[in-house]
Amino acid sequence: MNLTEEQNKRYSRQLVMKEIGESGQKKLLSSSVLVIGAGGLGSPALMYLASAGVGTIGIADADEVDVSNLQRQVIHYCADIGKAKVESAKEKIKSLNPDVSVKTYKTYVNSGNITELISDYDFVLDCTDNFSSKFLINDYCVKTEKPFCHAGVVGFEGQLMTYIPHKSPCYRCVFEEEPKAGDVPLPKEIGVISAACGVIGSLQAMEAIKFLLSKGKLLSGYMLIYNALNSSFRKIKLPKHNPNCMACAKQD
Repeated sequence: MNLTEEQNKRYSRQLVMKEIGESGQKKLLSSSVLVIGAGGLGSPALMYLASAGVGTIGIADADEVDVSNLQRQVIHYCADIGKAKVESAKEKIKSLNPDVSVKTYKTYVNSGNITELISDYDFVLDCTDNFSSKFLINDYCVKTEKPFCHAGVVGFEGQLMTYIPHKSPCYRCVFEEEPKAGDVPLPKEIGVISAACGVIGSLQAMEAIKFLLSKGKLLSGYMLIYNALNSSFRKIKLPKHNPNCMACAKQD
């Protein structure tokens, strides 16, 4: 597959990079990423994956666009209020880059559909905003040996980590059990600043791109913590293995 004249122009800033070049761009165009959650994190992640030329992008989200989303979910506009988020996001991606094939799944991710959802993708981004979904995504990605990047944002802070099968601890290794309802405040209860979503969602897209290109060092075995108020990043090394992990222990 040769790049077209338009593609050579579109991706020119990537093609001149020694880490990417024509072979890397072709690799991105033939790759696939599933983004679960088209909200505050999913919005910037989707736009940067699409602009970079990831050939197939899946979007899973059951919600419709609400006016309260527009403060941080930058892929959606006023005209999209009431529209399914997956369709709103698809329209922006196709408008930005027609090279990208977009698959939409207007559904909540659950134990009955997640295996099928993630099976056809090279990499998964967990852009959800609730613990039950995060633990579910982790457990099934571990079970099916699917690499993924977890992230979360609340207030002025964000965090992310990447799981590579058999090479790094998973989300449940770090946070062993899902918190009980009410034990941990949710973003909708204590708020979230919009730009923090942009920072962390963009970093998730970067993790996916690095994985697809096999370039650089992933946040595998590390948790990256971002504090917007302090303008600081902390990279915390995680334990190699939690023998009590309900997900990873089953893989041994």
